[in-house]
Amino acid sequence: MSNGSAGRNGIALSERQRIAWLRLIRSDNVGPATFRDLINHFGSAETALEMLPELSRRGGSTRAIRVASTAEAEKELTAAHRFGARFIGIGEPDYPPTLRQIDGAPPLLAGKGNSATGTVPSLGIVGSRNASISGAKFAAMISRDVGRAGYSIISGLARGIDTAAHRASLETGTIAALAGGLDQPYPPENIGLLDEITDGNGLAISEMPFGWEPRARDFPRRNRLIAGVSLGLAVVEAASRSGSLITARYAADFGRLVFAVPGSPLDPRCHGTNGLLKDGAIVTTEAADILQALAPLSRIDLFTPPQAEEPGEHDAGPMAPPPNENDRAQITDALGPTPVEVDDIIRHTGLSASAVYLVLLELDLAGRLHRHPGGLVSLSIGE
Repeated sequence: MSNGSAGRNGIALSERQRIAWLRLIRSDNVGPATFRDLINHFGSAETALEMLPELSRRGGSTRAIRVASTAEAEKELTAAHRFGARFIGIGEPDYPPTLRQIDGAPPLLAGKGNSATGTVPSLGIVGSRNASISGAKFAAMISRDVGRAGYSIISGLARGIDTAAHRASLETGTIAALAGGLDQPYPPENIGLLDEITDGNGLAISEMPFGWEPRARDFPRRNRLIAGVSLGLAVVEAASRSGSLITARYAADFGRLVFAVPGSPLDPRCHGTNGLLKDGAIVTTEAADILQALAPLSRIDLFTPPQAEEPGEHDAGPMAPPPNENDRAQITDALGPTPVEVDDIIRHTGLSASAVYLVLLELDLAGRLHRHPGGLVSLSIGE
């Protein structure tokens, strides 16, 4: 896999750090947000791994938490290497810079192909798997024109619109976001297309483990990657209830531009895109509509180094004593099934931010906490 431009900012992980990061994100109840909080609190993935069993116990777990072993992480790294892929950390130069900015960005991405393709401004293109001929032709047209203007094209390797977008941008640079492991592409008929992407100027990315077969609930995570990597998202033919509209919602949540191609009110494949237009999406009838809107954004310096609060190894300083049982009960009692902001918990309890965040970590690792978009948290049902 190409290392891309040597001039981009970022700090490479050591192999020891990469193994620890992979172990941490593959351990039970550790998602991207929990990973970030653990690193920020303990200073390193290795220290966080040592603390997982104790944190889970203090959070009320009735069973031992599964912590991914060094052997498991090394096995996955070896599988990636044999597959011609590598794991890219969020602070490293080859990590897609726009993805780095979203809340709960994956701390590690598996990537295969030309990693430089993931570091240039990108347009997402999604739409119906059962695309019309005109829809597929339009997706291919804007993919070629936007690609020639210097953007990469990211999509989900699905049938229909995704396939048309990828094929039209093979030469200029395309990114395939996968719902399963890189070695488990879906659908099977696009395996050849994926090979063309990774063997040429393109890139395949996934946050899922090698060997992971995609399930229905994994595709929204894939859609989130598409929205996070892109500066804007173009939707070409989407039914009223479709994965493309989920991607569009993510894009809007991330502050990305949403473009929609108008279609016949009589065609069910256009009901979703026409609905997006009613909700304020940018009317798109040619590539110029997209390029004009993206131009100011693509001039923003996307290649700034990661901010201090993003995951990275650092000295956490002297470890504060854990909250006592009264503090822990006060924080837990302040939570309920309704999502609340962490700042509201801090104000309500009058406890320090570090104490509140630590107890939330304990509850999270014990499987008793739900994290919601926007940093909101709630107790799991039944707690």
